[in-house]
Amino acid sequence: MATPSRANYCKNSIYLLPRLDRIKKMSIQQSRTEEHPTRVMIIDDHEIVRRGIADIVDRTVGMEVVAEAGTVEDAVRRAELVHPDVVLVDLQMPDGTGIDVMKQLREVSPKSLAIVLTSFDDDDALAESLQAGAKAYVLKTVRGAEITDVIRAVEGGRVLLDERTVTRRRAGNEDPTANLTPAERKVLNLIGEGLSNREIGEKLGVAEKTVKNHITSLLAKMGLQRRTQVAAWVASQRSAGWRHQS
Repeated sequence: MATPSRANYCKNSIYLLPRLDRIKKMSIQQSRTEEHPTRVMIIDDHEIVRRGIADIVDRTVGMEVVAEAGTVEDAVRRAELVHPDVVLVDLQMPDGTGIDVMKQLREVSPKSLAIVLTSFDDDDALAESLQAGAKAYVLKTVRGAEITDVIRAVEGGRVLLDERTVTRRRAGNEDPTANLTPAERKVLNLIGEGLSNREIGEKLGVAEKTVKNHITSLLAKMGLQRRTQVAAWVASQRSAGWRHQS
């Protein structure tokens, strides 16, 4: 049986949003320079919101806004033209949703990293966003100056969830696996067996990126922060005679 490396665990770490002081320190060395800034796109149906975020981003050294959009159609078209590094996207759009945007971004700008910035503190919205590939889920009550810290952290390979949403989910579920999909349950069990993401993908016949998306989603649903916590939870349940029905 293969043993996951420490690197595999670290790559799947999720950080809760209020711990930005820690994220700032980890992101300093990864921030872009003025010569090669992080290229940001803002997608929101309210122009005043786009302008406010754009002002914050453009004032930040090492970042620049390269495009804005207020509809799903415009967002996809402009993203295909400019290929932003990071996309800030609202969930509510006049011709669809931010989920639609993120799904289409996989086709037209696959390297773009999506950050959901929304007013919806909603379980289903969070889960759907993570499944669609979001690297952060942040409520619009976040302070303006923290937005650039989130951008840096996500570009540095981290996944961020708003702590208020995760805490509410954890408190509302006695069984942390109650909302897992069948695919997520299979991934959960295989993590417990010590398989790496690549090995899980090979066993299930899916891409490693799909496995990572499943892990991101199940972490959020279970109220956990790290892959190692999932493995420990599975081990504790098995030691108590627990068995999952797959």
